Amino acid sequence: MPQLDTSTWFINIVSMILTLFIVFQLKISKHSYPTHPEAKTTKMTKHSTPWESKWTKIYSPLSLPQQ
Repeated sequence: MPQLDTSTWFINIVSMILTLFIVFQLKISKHSYPTHPEAKTTKMTKHSTPWESKWTKIYSPLSLPQQ
């Protein structure tokens, strides 16, 4: 069974990390960010769901009266 040659792994991994770093730097540098970001005013909206309009109770089978 032949031995696995790992002599080129280091340069492959280092070049891959360097390439990924350069690619991400180029992608990030193309974005234009606002100079003075302003906070958006968020309004809380009340969503009415069917189960909020009526009172419900879930009974555990152990708490029911014995038959």
